[in-house]
Amino acid sequence: MPDLDFVVEKAEAVAHAVSPLLNFALRVTDKQRQPIHSVALRCQIRIEPARRHYEPAEQERLIDLFGPPSRWGQTLRTMLWTHTSVIVPPFDATTLVNMPVPCTYDFNVAATKFFYALADGEVPLCLLFSGTVFYAAEDGSLQVEQISWEKEANFRLPVRVWKEMMEMYYPNSAWLNIHKDAFDRLYQYKSSHSLTTWEAAIEKLLDETNDRVMT
Repeated sequence: MPDLDFVVEKAEAVAHAVSPLLNFALRVTDKQRQPIHSVALRCQIRIEPARRHYEPAEQERLIDLFGPPSRWGQTLRTMLWTHTSVIVPPFDATTLVNMPVPCTYDFNVAATKFFYALADGEVPLCLLFSGTVFYAAEDGSLQVEQISWEKEANFRLPVRVWKEMMEMYYPNSAWLNIHKDAFDRLYQYKSSHSLTTWEAAIEKLLDETNDRVMT
């Protein structure tokens, strides 16, 4: 029976996908060295925020997620990032496949807030694998086995890779998903002040708020 191991060798952005996408170069190795017909592989990717250091500016930006740093001993918990899947083609002993990892720039999503708050360094990830292995028995017959739920891999994703990907898809920009009533109020404000862009409307509101605080 196959005994698969998984190692992520690197991650890089896909340049021309429909939406932001990373490819994880995944090394799949069968320690039993049996001919593998294919693997229907599923992967859950989790962020382990307690496994890295944070600079003071990063701590400030992460208050929205974890509260003040004095409470991080209780709040800095592992969190789900995403699910993905890939079909691994036939191989003997070992193979390298690109596992697609879809990303979002929605700031209502905790993972986006986390990545955006980091200035540099790496994001500690834990990848949990499951799925089905199709392989040849000694007599040549096709066999099917489930991947053990204990199979996992750790990977430290460079923050730079995520930021460069988002800059590739959304150059010098970000976007927010807000409730319709708040959007309607912003729309009315933009129109009543004859402002041509949403950036101009938000900047004017921020300037007015700063003026009130200073006075």
